[in-house]
Amino acid sequence: MKTEEIVTVLESKFGDQITGNNLKNLDPWIELTPDALLPICEFLRKDESLSFDYLACISAVDYFIADPKKAARADFEPHIEMVYHLESYTHGHRLVLKAILPRWKNDQEGELPEISSVSSIWETANWHEREVFDLSGIYFCDHPNLRRILCPEDWVGYPLRKDYQMPTEYHGIRGE
Repeated sequence: MKTEEIVTVLESKFGDQITGNNLKNLDPWIELTPDALLPICEFLRKDESLSFDYLACISAVDYFIADPKKAARADFEPHIEMVYHLESYTHGHRLVLKAILPRWKNDQEGELPEISSVSSIWETANWHEREVFDLSGIYFCDHPNLRRILCPEDWVGYPLRKDYQMPTEYHGIRGE
């Protein structure tokens, strides 16, 4: 099935929960509301004409500019973009899903933004989501074991956030 056909199927089933797309991209993508992620992923996996049986990766992109002068010229508001790369081994097609989250839940710094876990659909999401949680500070609702995977459990902050401040010391060890 061609990407345009997949998008048509999704738009007919999920309507305004599909908020945008770019089908001319090397990796064609659709943007969806965060609340629609779980039902859309379940549909993409279970529908026999689509059969997206492989989740290649999950990424979080931090759209934030720390410099106030540069931020004033930016053509976007600060946000986190969640990116899901899906493939169907059965049919040989690919699709990228994107969902936009606030940088902080309820605009409260330190309160992690939330999105549904897709680990009940693709087991590999368990590890991908833990990595995104650990490095980018995204909370995956209903994840079976959401905890740090690369940083120590007592690490403060999320190293891939653009406003992250590297600690000068950790357990008495000074960095340079």
